[in-house]
Amino acid sequence: MSIAVPTYPLPQKPLALVLGGIFAAIAALHLLDGEPRRLALLVIGGGLGVALYHAAFGFTAAYRNLIQSRDLSGIVAQAVMLTVAMILFATVLNDGEAFGFKAGGAVAPLNVSLVTGAFIFGLGMQIAGGCASGTLFTAGGGNARMMVVLVFFCAGSFWGSLDIPFWHSLPSLGAVSLGREFGYTLAVLMQVGALAAILGALWLWGARLKKPLWDRNHPLNGRTLLQGPWPLLLGALALAVLAYATLLAKGYPWGVTWGFTLWGAKAAELFGWDPNSSTFWAVEWRQGALRQGLLEEPTSLMNIGIILGAGIAASLAGKVAPTLAMGWRPFIAAVIGGLMLGYGARLAYGCNIGAFFSGVASTSLHGWVWIAVAIVGNVIGVRFRPFFRLG
Repeated sequence: MSIAVPTYPLPQKPLALVLGGIFAAIAALHLLDGEPRRLALLVIGGGLGVALYHAAFGFTAAYRNLIQSRDLSGIVAQAVMLTVAMILFATVLNDGEAFGFKAGGAVAPLNVSLVTGAFIFGLGMQIAGGCASGTLFTAGGGNARMMVVLVFFCAGSFWGSLDIPFWHSLPSLGAVSLGREFGYTLAVLMQVGALAAILGALWLWGARLKKPLWDRNHPLNGRTLLQGPWPLLLGALALAVLAYATLLAKGYPWGVTWGFTLWGAKAAELFGWDPNSSTFWAVEWRQGALRQGLLEEPTSLMNIGIILGAGIAASLAGKVAPTLAMGWRPFIAAVIGGLMLGYGARLAYGCNIGAFFSGVASTSLHGWVWIAVAIVGNVIGVRFRPFFRLG
């Protein structure tokens, strides 16, 4: 049984012009308002959307390929991305500032909330078919199912925010920053060594590179940069550099799911929900974020930039052909998976980006705990995919 609406190609060049026009209008708005940092975050978000889409850089597929076929390609690309980001982040975090502005890393406590949320998120990744950044760039590229995931991701994240007081009341070991404990140079070396050891262990297990990180015959020119596809390694390097640019422009690392939580809360307000009724939302800075527009709050603005950037990349590649045809099982998986992603991310201080990538790049031990637990969730989640008719 499916909701049968045929796939249809959209006029690609006009769509690229429309999306580009929207992007330019938002940029002009911030420029005229004298908000260069917001303008920078929008541009960085757009760049992230292009890089994610053209390199097809997804965490969910990388873990699934490793689990099902021992394909190490996506994991190696992530290791390269993390290594470059760690080195770049250390130059800022060691000083605690960038361009005269305070800058800090993504450091979170090791607690029951983190472990529970990471497991739920990892399970939800495979059921939903994407993580937070993956949801944004595939939805921006015209994937109708991932648009459903995005809606319920926001709902689940808002739901998690209402339950946070309970989860934060459970046991905690506190936050551990390796950079603060041992110095950033040694912390980076320790983490690079850990990545090398993990890759070595996976190699001994039988995992191998089954997709080239870079095709030596790949023409790296203006046409391919705009229309794609990109080599996996180029996507990894671009994401690391753009994450560093985010740290410089925002003062704290790249995150995605706070924007979803905020979107869910704004939607709840439209239905009469009172932020003062929630311990989590009664905090002044969070109410301040609620009062900000979608194009003003930094994470929300960057998420919109990612969606627009991915949409522009997809249209330039001529690949925007959405379909609303969706079997009931994949639809239910999108709903359940989206809720799990949102709820888990809120408990675990973020997703693959905000908790794992930004956490490890900031030398926070919680990033390593997050990925260890999330992988367990992924292993179990892969087993549910056949039931939901997910290829």
